[in-house]
Amino acid sequence: MKVLNKVIVVTGGGSGIGRALVLRLLNEGARVAAADVNEMTLNETADLAGQRRDKLSTHVLSVSDRAAVEALPQAVIDAHGAVDGVINNAGIIQPFVRLNDLEYDAIERVLHVNLYGVIYMTKAFLPHLLKRPEAHVVNVSSMGGFFPVPGQTLYGASKAAVKLLTEGLYSELLDTHVHVTVVFPGAIATNITQNSGLAMPAAASDGAAQNYPTTSAERAAEIIVNGMERDQFQVYVGNDARMMNYLYRLNPGYATRFMFNRMKNLLG
Repeated sequence: MKVLNKVIVVTGGGSGIGRALVLRLLNEGARVAAADVNEMTLNETADLAGQRRDKLSTHVLSVSDRAAVEALPQAVIDAHGAVDGVINNAGIIQPFVRLNDLEYDAIERVLHVNLYGVIYMTKAFLPHLLKRPEAHVVNVSSMGGFFPVPGQTLYGASKAAVKLLTEGLYSELLDTHVHVTVVFPGAIATNITQNSGLAMPAAASDGAAQNYPTTSAERAAEIIVNGMERDQFQVYVGNDARMMNYLYRLNPGYATRFMFNRMKNLLG
């Protein structure tokens, strides 16, 4: 679906990939409804929109709040007249600890934002999207959603659920005009750790993970929007995501050990 003159909702629009997506879509001629739990950073995104600010609406909410999400479609329609697409980008990571040491409140928080947030958004907007001549749902999973990253096991489980949820939705909508895309970002240069309310493990500041290559949020947004416009089923963001997808398909055991050796120092 071409984004020119379309109305696109972006969750997590206050920072990182979400902010880059908002600005990219505005530059491509779309109208955008940006949602985020952080009002301050959402306002910063609006300021960065500059002259295109009149094509942007901002909505402060948590995607884990079902009632707030269910009220969002009407707010978007009131602001823009319609809604043509949703990019479910909002997500958080877990503390860098083994599952055995992960507290239940952290488990529930990750599941509520990463999985239930996508479910709530999809359920809320899909009836409206089905009424449009053409529409699109983009769900952001993760490289950690198709192979294991130690210290992010529960996060990976939530993103693996998003993967299969999206692929199932794709299959259910094949005979409709609603396109569906699942996105697998690798390591992206964002502040997701801070936005998740976490401190980076001490080992990371000692160089344990500093040499890992990352993709910029702007490049990630470009890849995602291009994938959306081409109606791609799956989009891999970053050489690391593409490489690990290939390696995990070729030899899952080796790929798992490879990542453990890269990340084990973060686990203490």
